[in-house]
Amino acid sequence: MSGTNLKLNQKYVKEVIPHMQKSFNLKNPMAVPKIVKTVVNTGIGRTMIATSQGKVRDELLQELKKDFSLITGQLPKETKAKKSIAAFKMREGMTIGLAATLRGQRMNDFLQKLIAIVLPRVRDFHGIPLNAFDADGNLNLGIKEMVVFPEIPATSSKHAFGLQVTVVTNAKTKEQAVELFKLLGFPLAK
Repeated sequence: MSGTNLKLNQKYVKEVIPHMQKSFNLKNPMAVPKIVKTVVNTGIGRTMIATSQGKVRDELLQELKKDFSLITGQLPKETKAKKSIAAFKMREGMTIGLAATLRGQRMNDFLQKLIAIVLPRVRDFHGIPLNAFDADGNLNLGIKEMVVFPEIPATSSKHAFGLQVTVVTNAKTKEQAVELFKLLGFPLAK
C-alpha cells in the first residue's frame, strides 16, 4: 500500500476499488462502498448557559463558530433548543450546538487531516475501535478536545469543546465498511 501522500479519492480509485471488488466478489466498480458525507457536530449549550450576559454570549458564539469553521473549512449551522428546560437553564430557541455536513473536496481534505494529523495527536490513542462502527457501516468518533486540530492553538482558545464526527458510507454491511476504512488508511484498533 502506498503512503499517506496519495489523496483520498486517488487512493480510493487506484487501490480500494480493485481490492474491494476482488475481496467481496463485486462485478461492478459502482457497487464498491464509498464515503458519502462527513457530519461534524459539537454541543456548546453548557458554555452558552454559563454565560449570562447577552453581548458576551454573542461574542462567545462568534468565537466558537470561528474555531469550528477553521476546523471544518466551512461555516457551521447553529442548532437551537426545541423547548425550554428550566433545570438546565435552557430556553427555547437558544443556540446549543454547531454542525457542518462536509461533502466532496472539503470532506476529503477533512478526512485526510483527521487520519494523518489529528488522530495521532489524540492522547492515549490506540486506533479506532471496531465498536465505533454501527450496523449500517457508518463510523462515529468522539474527539474530546478541539486542540488536537492544528488550526486551533492550545493557548488561544478560552473555551474547549469536543467534536462528534460521523463518517457516512453506503456500505451494505459493517464488514465492508471496516475494510473500506482500513484500505483508506484509517488507523483501526487491532
